Amino acid sequence: MKKVIFPFLSFLFLLSCSKEQKNAESTLSVVQSVSPASSRSATPYLFTDKNNTTYLSWTEKTDSMNLFKYAKLESGAWTTSSLITSGNTWFVNWADYPMIVADGSDNLIAHLLNKNGESTYAYDVKMFASDDGGESWENSFVLHDDGKQAEHGFVSLVPFGENIFVAWLDGRNTVTEGMAPMGTGMQGHEGHGQGAMSLRGAVMDYQGNKIEEWELDNKTCDCCQTSAAITSNGPVVVYRDRSDEEIRDMSIVQLVNGTWTKPKTIFPDNWKIAGCPVNGPRADAIGNSLTIAWFGMVDEQSQVKIIFSQDGGGTFDEPIRIDEGKAIGRVDVVMLDADNAMVSWMEGTDIKAVKVNRNGTKESPIVIATSSESRSSGFPQMTKSGNELIFAWTDDEEKKVKTAIIKL
Repeated sequence: MKKVIFPFLSFLFLLSCSKEQKNAESTLSVVQSVSPASSRSATPYLFTDKNNTTYLSWTEKTDSMNLFKYAKLESGAWTTSSLITSGNTWFVNWADYPMIVADGSDNLIAHLLNKNGESTYAYDVKMFASDDGGESWENSFVLHDDGKQAEHGFVSLVPFGENIFVAWLDGRNTVTEGMAPMGTGMQGHEGHGQGAMSLRGAVMDYQGNKIEEWELDNKTCDCCQTSAAITSNGPVVVYRDRSDEEIRDMSIVQLVNGTWTKPKTIFPDNWKIAGCPVNGPRADAIGNSLTIAWFGMVDEQSQVKIIFSQDGGGTFDEPIRIDEGKAIGRVDVVMLDADNAMVSWMEGTDIKAVKVNRNGTKESPIVIATSSESRSSGFPQMTKSGNELIFAWTDDEEKKVKTAIIKL
C-alpha cells in the first residue's frame, strides 16, 4: 500500500503546488490604464490618502513654460488633469521630483523646486497649498527660512495627525555669505572646503505654518531621496548618510516621546563612494510594522534589499535581497499588511515588483513595464489603494508618464 499511495500523494502535492503558483501569477496581472498626462511629461509621483483616494502628480513642458499638474483615480480611471502652477524658473530634476499629498478632506499640499540664484544648485523648496480640494492653489510659500542661495530638496511629505510631517535635505551649511554652492553634476556635488548637506524635519499645518522644526543629521549624502513614514511611535526618516570616510549607507532617525534619536545605520553595506549615487530609500509603515527598501553596492555588486522592523525602527530583522543581479535601484515599497510588502525597482530597463514576507519568502517578480536606464526615465512610483497597487513611470521612448494597476 505504501508504494502505491506515496506516488499518488506526491502527484497531488505537485499538482497543488502548480495550481498555487499559477494562481499567484494570475492574481498579479498588470493592466495598463489610460494616463492623464500629456506628451512631454515626466517626474510622476503617487500618493493615496486615508480615504484610499489616489493622486498622481507630474510635470509637463511647453515651448516656454513648465506645468505642474495632478489628477485623481476615480472608479478605476484618472480624472482630467488639473493645473497646480506653472513657471519658467524651476529647477527640474529627474531624481528630485515634485510631490502632492492630501489629508482626506479638502486640504492638499504640493511642492516643487524653484531657482533662487544664478548657481546651478541654488534653489528653494516652494510649497503650494489648497484648502478647497485643489480648486485653487493661491497660498504658496518657501519651506525653509534660511534665505541661502543653496541646494534644498529631496523632500518627504506625509500626513501626521491633523498636520503634516516634512523632511528635506538642506544646503544652508554648504555656503557662506556671498559664496555660491559648488557642484559637479550627478555624483559628488558636495562643496569642497565648506559645510555638509544636512537633513531637517518639521511639522506644519496645511496652511504652511510651522509648528516645530529640527536638524536631524548635520552630514548626509547630497542628492539621494529621503523617505518618511509614521509609525505608532511617531515619524521616522530614512536617508542615505555620509560618514567622514565616505561610507554612504542607509540611516534612520525616529521621533520618540518628543525627542529625535541619533542617526543609526539600518544595515552596514559599507558602500564607500566619493560621490552621491542618486538612489534613495523608500519606507512604509502600518502601526509599528515598518519596512524599508534600498539600493546599495556590496563587493562591487549592485543590490536591492528590503528589511522589516516590528518596533517602529528600533530593531530590524535580517535584510532580504530581492534583485536578480542587474539592479540599478530606483526603489519603492508599500506594506500590504504587518508581515508582507511589495517592492518595486529597476532591473536594467525593466520595472519590476515582487511580494516579500518578513520571514524571507518571496514570490516570483513580475515586470510592470519597460523603460530605459537613462536619467530621463526617472524614478518609477507605486502606491496602494484598497486592494489595488497603482504604478506610474516615465516612458523614455514616448517621453510620457504612464500608469498601470494590479489587483491584489
